[in-house]
Amino acid sequence: MGILDGKTVLVTGITLDTSIAFHVARIAQAEGATVLVSNFGRAMSLTRRVLQKLDPVPPLLEVDVTNADHLARVAGEIAEHTDRLDGLVHSLAYANPETALGGKFLSTPWEDVGQALHVSAYSLSALTMAVKSLLRPGSSVVGMTFDATVSWPVYDWMGVAKAALESTSRYLARYLGPDDVRVNLVAAGPIDTLAKKAIGGGSAFNDVWGERAPLGWDPKDGVPAAKAVVALLSDWFPRTTGEMVHVDGGLHSTGA
Repeated sequence: MGILDGKTVLVTGITLDTSIAFHVARIAQAEGATVLVSNFGRAMSLTRRVLQKLDPVPPLLEVDVTNADHLARVAGEIAEHTDRLDGLVHSLAYANPETALGGKFLSTPWEDVGQALHVSAYSLSALTMAVKSLLRPGSSVVGMTFDATVSWPVYDWMGVAKAALESTSRYLARYLGPDDVRVNLVAAGPIDTLAKKAIGGGSAFNDVWGERAPLGWDPKDGVPAAKAVVALLSDWFPRTTGEMVHVDGGLHSTGA
């Protein structure tokens, strides 16, 4: 018997099998969950291909979280597969690597800042509210962050967007708590995903974690972070909300 037996979970942001979201979907299935997946646009073909590695192959929905029409219809499309959602995994983030990342913080135009905030932070609220009619008491919303309580080299406006995401999750926890819906984040260490590779100079994070993480850190292993997400989706944290759980080898607890 798995810790997600009988639960249905929507997982966003799967593009390649290196993503934390892919490992979440795989482990959630192994723990008994029925999984649905979403992506949009050109990434759909990559997602469709990688989902063949899961058994059973989950339904794939097209959901652009910046598209009001997509958000308006997503609950109905989910309802074609299930009458309820017990979990939502928000693994979505984007900032223009040419203007908003890699040390360009002081010259980034508002249009690109706004896009980063929309996709990476506001979408947590927008998507949660789009599926709220399907969320049942005891449901769990889990997002992914890279600890934004401090600044990081080259992370720039994505760091600001993640700070907004972290605050958004706390406000969602406040307002959805009376409906017995939990909202938490997992702050993972650097994983060699497609998104990380787009950050100029992002490989330097591996050196920092390699030197300072008390438990050590493998940037090619998304499983530890995925296990934390699955745990938060389960009933094992029934009164935990508004929390950020670090899965970073302990680096957040260290000084220089």
